[in-house]
Amino acid sequence: MSAEATEAQEPFSRRTLFWGIFASLLAAAGFFLLSTYAPDFRQPQGGATPLSKGGTGYAGLVEWLKLTNGQAPPMARGEKDLQSPLASTFLLIVTIAPNSDPAALQRIIKLRLGKHTLFVLPKWVTFPQPGQEGWETKVERLPATAVNDWLGRLAKAKLGDGKPSVDRIDVEGRKIAVPEELQWVADNHPLIAAGDGKAVLTELDSEPFYILTDPDLINNAALKDPQKAAAALDMIAMLEPAKGAVMFDLTLHGIGQNYDLGKLLVEPPFLALTLSVLVAAALAFLHGLGRFGPPRTEGRAIAFGKQALVDTTAMLLKRAGRLQELGDRYAALMRQRAAALLGAPHGLQGEALDRWLDSRDKNEANGFTVRFKAANGSNTLAAMHEAAEELHDWTARRLGERR
Repeated sequence: MSAEATEAQEPFSRRTLFWGIFASLLAAAGFFLLSTYAPDFRQPQGGATPLSKGGTGYAGLVEWLKLTNGQAPPMARGEKDLQSPLASTFLLIVTIAPNSDPAALQRIIKLRLGKHTLFVLPKWVTFPQPGQEGWETKVERLPATAVNDWLGRLAKAKLGDGKPSVDRIDVEGRKIAVPEELQWVADNHPLIAAGDGKAVLTELDSEPFYILTDPDLINNAALKDPQKAAAALDMIAMLEPAKGAVMFDLTLHGIGQNYDLGKLLVEPPFLALTLSVLVAAALAFLHGLGRFGPPRTEGRAIAFGKQALVDTTAMLLKRAGRLQELGDRYAALMRQRAAALLGAPHGLQGEALDRWLDSRDKNEANGFTVRFKAANGSNTLAAMHEAAEELHDWTARRLGERR
């Protein structure tokens, strides 16, 4: 068959196949990266997070700050964002949810030492509303013990009992209605109070940490009231180091903190290993595209000839563990062969035959006997090989002298 006919039968050219394989590998790599990092960028539905549009969420505050400052406030998705030099100049707003990770809160506190940070306590128990993505239904007030557990991680304080004695709260000169079932703590020097000694916004003595005890002052449910929306901006402006210097934390809600095998493969320090493996695979693939020399024909499972027979017999003896027993048998075989080649008298055997063979050697006394005993007593492959060569050479020399 001609080369033209062979090429005519191929439905695709080699170049088409190469680019098809390359596109498939590129698509597989993109799918792997997207599936690995998709959970980090998937916005949580509901809950007390800066991305939630539910009543207890803070997406409205994020949008409100964006419209006010002209740009969206940054989001801290990992510890690197919290440790960046830019983050140290921002007011970080940490919104605590009932199901947040306490260990993550401790890491945030450690990373934010000496930096302006606002912690917002949780208040309500909610569950997602069926049929409405991102909506939630308020069930009940979060137990005071649960809120005090989060508060105790920030300061040595507990929520106060009883209702406030006032129905309006003063936020930087702006009067707003007291939220339902107000959460407050006792503080003689509050930043925002709901009556004497009832702090809604308080500051720690040792660190620039602020605690907002009632989230209903800044969450989505609160911003539906224009007065509370304006008061929320006034409160943040009072705390932020500079105008517009506000950042929201997402690490407390598990965003950007999910580590798995896929991330280890594509992030330092294992990224170098992954790239090395991919480059090696690419080189192997390119090497396999071309052939160097004619194809090697497959050999027979059982070769022909005496050499193959000898090799097969030696392999069987080796696998059977009987090589150590061949020395004396080979020596006896060489004795009979030498006797036949040198014309030994009929009937000579054993030591008598050895003495006759020794007499054929004019240059060395007991030449054959010494070599015979060496072969007869050998029990290793190296010793048997050396003794066999000595016996063969002795017989060949004596036969040459006879001729």
